[in-house]
Amino acid sequence: MKSQAEKDADRAKLDQAYDELEDQAPDKLARAIRWLRDPKGKWVRLPLGLLIIFANLLGPIVPFLGIEFVPLGLLLIAQDFPPLQRPVANMTLWLERKWIAFKKRREQRKRQRHSGQH
Repeated sequence: MKSQAEKDADRAKLDQAYDELEDQAPDKLARAIRWLRDPKGKWVRLPLGLLIIFANLLGPIVPFLGIEFVPLGLLLIAQDFPPLQRPVANMTLWLERKWIAFKKRREQRKRQRHSGQH
């Protein structure tokens, strides 16, 4: 069984994952994330998280919902399900680091192409 300190650390890591996601998201999406994080959003988080994950099983039927939505569904569920907080926070932070690195590489390639053309 986890100590209170471990639970608090897991929760802090999940909060960090949400904060970094909000920083990377467009303004409207960041506001929606903040609203979903509010304790009043509990009744929306769990059904929405489960719906997102279930919709991925319908991939051939609903093609605009790809595998990339699974982490979002898990993130929403983890907010209220402590055993998922650490693994989901770690996964989210890892994905965010990869996304930021990808965007930086893409921007560097753009700059190199533009500087090579002139």
